[in-house]
Amino acid sequence: MSDAKTALRMKERPLSPHLSIYRFRPTMAMSILHRITGSALYVGTLLVVWWLVAAASGPDAFATASWFFGSFIGRFILFGYSWALLHHMLGGIRHLVWDTGHGLSKETSTRYALATLAGSLGLTVLLWLIVIVL
Repeated sequence: MSDAKTALRMKERPLSPHLSIYRFRPTMAMSILHRITGSALYVGTLLVVWWLVAAASGPDAFATASWFFGSFIGRFILFGYSWALLHHMLGGIRHLVWDTGHGLSKETSTRYALATLAGSLGLTVLLWLIVIVL
C-alpha cells in the first residue's frame, strides 16, 4: 500500500468521541486518584520495609531511619502515605458498594466520590492530630 493511501486512510479514521462528549466529573477524578494512590502505596510500603529492616538491624540503622522519618521531609512523606492509604481504602469501599449494585446513579456516585475525598482528608487530619497529641 502506498504512503498516500495510508495517509488518506489515517485521515478518515474518527477520533475517540470521549474528547468531545464527556465532561470531567468527580468520579473520573477519584478513579484517576485511586490509581495514583495505589501506585504511591507501593513506594510508601518500601519505606515501611526500610523502617522495619532498620529496626531489626540495630540501633545505628534505626537511628538513621528515625532521623529521616522525624525530619520535615519524612513527616511530609508519612502524611502523604497515610492520606494515600486512607483515600485508597475509602475508594475501595466505594467500589465495594458499587459491586453490590448500589449508588450507581450519576448523582449518588458523584456524592460518593466527593465523600471519599472529604473523608480521606478528614481522617488523615484526625489521625495526625491524634499522633501529635500522643
